[in-house]
Amino acid sequence: MNKIIVAAALLGCTSMPALADYPERPIELTIPAGAGGGTDTSARKLALLLEEKLGTSIAVLNVGGGGGSVGASQFMQAKPDGYALFATWNSPLTTVPQVQNVAYTLDSFTPIASTSETAYTLCVHPEFPAETGEEFLAELAANPDKYTYGNDGIGGTMQLAAERIFQARGIKAVAIPFGGAGETLQNFLGKHVDIYGGSISPVLPYVEEKQAKCLVVTSAADVPALPQAAGLASLGLGDKETLLWRAILGPKGLDQAIVDKLAAVIDEAVNDPSYVEFLASKGEVPNVVKGEALGARLKTEFDALAVVSKNLGLAK
Repeated sequence: MNKIIVAAALLGCTSMPALADYPERPIELTIPAGAGGGTDTSARKLALLLEEKLGTSIAVLNVGGGGGSVGASQFMQAKPDGYALFATWNSPLTTVPQVQNVAYTLDSFTPIASTSETAYTLCVHPEFPAETGEEFLAELAANPDKYTYGNDGIGGTMQLAAERIFQARGIKAVAIPFGGAGETLQNFLGKHVDIYGGSISPVLPYVEEKQAKCLVVTSAADVPALPQAAGLASLGLGDKETLLWRAILGPKGLDQAIVDKLAAVIDEAVNDPSYVEFLASKGEVPNVVKGEALGARLKTEFDALAVVSKNLGLAK
């Protein structure tokens, strides 16, 4: 018996340096969207800070498609050793599974920490016959099925956010799904769709260059980065608010000690003044929810959106 106890103690001691030395090699960060979108740009900026704080390199892997479900499905095969992380927005986890058959559930991942949140926005080309949010909605309402809007995938959070607004105003617009905000933006700029629906950060430079005008944000409040855009409260639709938020997760079974270490480092990086300034320039704010609390947030949102998706006729 004493030999067994000693052996167990030795095993415990040998595992401690492994965590103390973590990470000992590069980390791969999977982003379930194409390059150039809001999650991609935010995650890449954050990765630079995490590299400094963790003392290792982080390789970014973009896996777009299916509103984020392709990347999520691929990532769930990763080993839970701390060297594979998943930088996502909420839609692939809480919205897409409502309307698509996916290979994963919330239990397929280990929540580590959320990083930021923001509104979605609806933007049009400069020649669009509206200059305010109210005029924009009136134009859509007067022309059923005339206008197309790009979004981040069938049943994605952007589509859900738009449809909550449209349903409330009796609007019928044609949803065109893409692989992420970056792909949506390129098709919008190429005038393959009439309306950009997506996160604020990718479209913001084009707003500043007068190549797009954003007229509505999906938050109840206005967003300072988009002064022409109306918050939903000003349109009498404050109860239709839908936010986009981002998070870092690991594979199922990730050691709690690694989760805690990563969550602490992510918290530091997100609140680094340079990252806070970066987020503000993109119309986002820091928002760190860690571990079990993040898991609870995901579950609460998943359950709420299940009801909303069913009511909107989007449920699978």
